[in-house]
Amino acid sequence: MTGETSVVLNKLTKRFGGFTAVDAVDLRVSKGEIFGFLGPNGAGKSTTIRMLCGLLQPTSGSATVAGFDVAREPERVKQHIGYMSQRFSLYEDLTVEENLDFFSGIYRIARERRAERKAWVLEMAGLLDRRHELAGLLPGGWKQRLALGCALLHEPPVLFLDEPTSGVDPTTRRNFWDLIYGSAERGVTVFVTTHYMEEAEYCDRLALIYRGQLTAVGTPAELKRTAMRDRVYRVACAQPTAALEAAEALPGVRDAAIFGGDLRLVAEGSSETEAGLRAALPGMGATSLEPVIPSLEEVFVSLIEGKDRDEGKLAEVRR
Repeated sequence: MTGETSVVLNKLTKRFGGFTAVDAVDLRVSKGEIFGFLGPNGAGKSTTIRMLCGLLQPTSGSATVAGFDVAREPERVKQHIGYMSQRFSLYEDLTVEENLDFFSGIYRIARERRAERKAWVLEMAGLLDRRHELAGLLPGGWKQRLALGCALLHEPPVLFLDEPTSGVDPTTRRNFWDLIYGSAERGVTVFVTTHYMEEAEYCDRLALIYRGQLTAVGTPAELKRTAMRDRVYRVACAQPTAALEAAEALPGVRDAAIFGGDLRLVAEGSSETEAGLRAALPGMGATSLEPVIPSLEEVFVSLIEGKDRDEGKLAEVRR
């Protein structure tokens, strides 16, 4: 990863009538960075990506991708990006090699370079032995490799991956991420959406978007360390099921679950709440309360629920 900026968003906004899908988003993504873009369904992820790919005009604000303005130069943007969707979108009745030949023409790769680029993709994706197989008959993981290869065929500086490993087994998913790492090492900026929290851990940085607004941006470690207002605790106890019922009724407890032989609590991040939890330990049959580092899933759930609570309080004040 370098200091050179590859994707820039300045107050990027998209409205559909009275509905704001993306609300004044500011973001910077560096060259060679693997940037994870997360959020629940309807949060604004797809709308943001469609604008960055030059497919949707912003209502206001601006964005550049690989140095090109997405509103004024959408065709130049399209020439300098690769895109891979969660749904296999190549030609299933063509072979692996025929798909690569077809997209070489679509991307207007110089004829003298097509053989070289095709050979590189086949080698990079491990498809040499499958080059004559129909794309539609490839196993799911190999289809993804082919789709990624086609997206990289024209050597784009920016790659957009929309939930690229949806529906595949963990081993295939991990192998696919090895290919993503290889792309980033060659200087390609990878902008990826995912619903898998373990995949989010693989990213250099992450952004959470919710209701069209960025809620948090940072490395996985930074988000775990600083993004949550709530705190996560491990409670050691002899009877976790009984302790769980008692913990769920305590003031300030947001969530409680059995984790191994202990409890894992998410509670309000105040000293008063922690003191109350410690005072309740004997009645829960618990012996200790220990703050622990949250998981990314806990961070994101906490941020989303916190925003909902804040907006609910604001609505009450306005009434």
